[in-house]
Amino acid sequence: MAVEEEGLRVFQSVKVKIGEAKNIPPYHGPNRMRDCYCTVNLDQEEVFRTKIIEKSLCPFYGEDFYCEIPRSFRHLSFYIFDRDVFRRDSSIGKVAVKKEDLQKYHGKDTWFPLQPVSADSEVQGKVHLELRLSEVITDSGAVCHKLATRVLECHGLPIVNGQCDPYAAVSLLGPSRSEAKKTKVKRKTNNPQFDEVFYFEVTRPLSYTRRHFDVEEEDVDKLALRVDLWNASNLKFGDEFLGGVRVPLRVLGQAGTHDAWYFLQPRDNGNKPVKADDLGSLRLNIVYTEDHVFPSEHYSPLRDLVLHSASVEPVSASAAHILGEVCREKQEAAIPLVRLFLHCGKIVPFVSAIAQAEVSRTQDPNTIFRGNSLTSKCIDETMKLAGMHYLQVTLKPIIDEICADRKPCEIDPVKLKESESLETNRENLRQYVDRIFNVITTSGVRCPTVMCDIFFSLRESAATRFQVDQDVRYTAVSSFIFLRFFAPAILSPNLFQLRPHHPDPCTSRTLTLISKTIQTLGSLAKSKSASFKESYMAAFHDYFNEQKYADAVKNFLDLISSSGQWDQRSIETPIMLKEGFMIKRAQGRNRFGMKNFKKRWFRLTNHECTYHRTKEGALCSIPIENIMAVERLEEESFKMKNMFQVIQPERALYIQANNCVEARDWIDILTKVSQCNHKRLSTYHPSAYLNGHWLCCKLSSDCAPGCSPCTGGLPANIQLDVDGDRESERIYTLFSSYMSKLVKMQEACGSKSVYDGPELEEYSSFVIDDPQETYKTLKLIVSAVQTLEQQHTQYKRDKFRKTKYGSQEHPIGDQGFQCYIRQQSESSTYSI
Repeated sequence: MAVEEEGLRVFQSVKVKIGEAKNIPPYHGPNRMRDCYCTVNLDQEEVFRTKIIEKSLCPFYGEDFYCEIPRSFRHLSFYIFDRDVFRRDSSIGKVAVKKEDLQKYHGKDTWFPLQPVSADSEVQGKVHLELRLSEVITDSGAVCHKLATRVLECHGLPIVNGQCDPYAAVSLLGPSRSEAKKTKVKRKTNNPQFDEVFYFEVTRPLSYTRRHFDVEEEDVDKLALRVDLWNASNLKFGDEFLGGVRVPLRVLGQAGTHDAWYFLQPRDNGNKPVKADDLGSLRLNIVYTEDHVFPSEHYSPLRDLVLHSASVEPVSASAAHILGEVCREKQEAAIPLVRLFLHCGKIVPFVSAIAQAEVSRTQDPNTIFRGNSLTSKCIDETMKLAGMHYLQVTLKPIIDEICADRKPCEIDPVKLKESESLETNRENLRQYVDRIFNVITTSGVRCPTVMCDIFFSLRESAATRFQVDQDVRYTAVSSFIFLRFFAPAILSPNLFQLRPHHPDPCTSRTLTLISKTIQTLGSLAKSKSASFKESYMAAFHDYFNEQKYADAVKNFLDLISSSGQWDQRSIETPIMLKEGFMIKRAQGRNRFGMKNFKKRWFRLTNHECTYHRTKEGALCSIPIENIMAVERLEEESFKMKNMFQVIQPERALYIQANNCVEARDWIDILTKVSQCNHKRLSTYHPSAYLNGHWLCCKLSSDCAPGCSPCTGGLPANIQLDVDGDRESERIYTLFSSYMSKLVKMQEACGSKSVYDGPELEEYSSFVIDDPQETYKTLKLIVSAVQTLEQQHTQYKRDKFRKTKYGSQEHPIGDQGFQCYIRQQSESSTYSI
């Protein structure tokens, strides 16, 4: 969620790797182990919880958490809790990182010492105060000064034990003063409206006979106002402290008034001294991002330069490729590039261009796409974005079953438990591998179109480059779909949203063994046993030394590397996609034939859709290229459920599936294999043509154009989930942070243009095929980045000038008080 700031949108996000904790203090007693979990909190609000690690004082979590932050916050906090079955879980310690300090730890593995958790230190929220120093004439006619303190309201107080019944306690503090007054309790709200005024005598008159009284500055400077927020509790332990503020009276200045919001702070004695190792420590990797996104037109020059990358010759001289060259990690560049290209519908030509360039530089077909290149990272990121639903549908049911069953599958004799049988474990593992292998190799029709188009490009590039190697067209694709997609998802299902948490050690070991086997089966290695370092894995793989496994992999790879630009019939052997009994209505191919319903055996391949009386001998064949649309048919047409229509140039075939799930599957698969046909319709008739007219629109011509837009076609629109301007801002940020490398790359281009000798070592890390074209692009990048930098600088200046410390948007906090005093003095100077 973005926060709007004068035409500019601000996005906050955080990605955290929760590694492990160590040296957690043990229980006192015989059972010294603990069952610990970790939570992630925005201030006091829990937003994520890890699984519980049982019986450990050094729990390993290994979990990732990402979220878009929808509100302002002060601390990103991590709490370690000990589960208690009989009582409330107890907190062991915490790590609290201030928002302004998050950049110190950006992307670094850091061990944080756990700090104690106490009620006095757990604060959040803000309070609105109004102070006024005024002269008061006493009954005797003397003049004294009194402080009127108005407690207006609070926002965002913490909820304690499911409730918040707050009140405020107001005190005047000084060398010899201590007075306390309380507001009324506001029930069941963490945003209380108090609006109560309290009066405190600040100075006594030196002489009751003098008509004028001068405030003694040294006394006022020693005074401060203390406002504490409490939760009124009915428990015997007393009220809970929610936070407080201390306001020195010198803020009143010459005007004698002060109106401001304050962040609530812990009590001074909230953090008791504790030894660094007393509570243990927690390893975290925190990446906090704050994107300030301008309106779209600001990014046009840079965005257009990046999106033009696929058309640049050579592609190494393009802006997108240059971003990959200057970033420390290719992944940094790949994430925003892929999201921007997906958003603009240009991901396939871009990836095809950089893949073609990488293939041309590859000398050995066995190493094709095996490095961490920009191509590999971009395809990885595309698969994560476009293929997440595909993974869910394909793997989640079987992964859930494996995690629930927890069958022993250990086949390493060294790790085998005494109660386990090696043969039983091998059989359990073999069954799991077989089932996962089958669901993967029969899932080709569900592979997203954008992935298929990229795989087609990889296949063609590899086959053209290495014409002698007949298997390279398969290994080029399998190196991604198996090695970088399915195998990692099986190994770590929590990272691919297949499971909420990292699996337990036993299940994790099972998934590791399955992942290794699937990876080897998918790689089509010549010598399978040689692919394993462990002898027990090589022995286990003998179960799968059958040609049917290699054939299944090749058929699957053939299917997912097909494309609308490539004739489906170029796959020599038809691939069976789906078959089963359904009921069809006669198409009326014979003018006087009966149009009744009959049960038929349907068979779909990548070439055609046929139906039969029995499983042999086709009665009718519909070529895939003749399918113009596949859509549901309204139930009212024939008073029958689960019907759909396969629309052809001359007629529509009406079919009834056995149930709604089968109907959906058939529609999805038929749509998938025909969606690149040039004759596809944009509109259709949702009801049947009966008794001389269409039931939906009542038109009489059976050739009348459709009355409703087609719903089938391309898969879910990824563009809707990507903010193109935000990705453009991130690309700008990367270019800006690596500006020194852009300058060095310009120098490298100049050196290459005038020097024909060996390449200088300082420039050897850059891929520069055409120095002149690369230099031109670099010049345009630097110009676009500098323009955006000027706009960001101006925005920061304007924001600083308009920022009013003490407002509800910018409350006074730890360091904000000095800013407030400085701002007040500057405004006084300007007014003079």
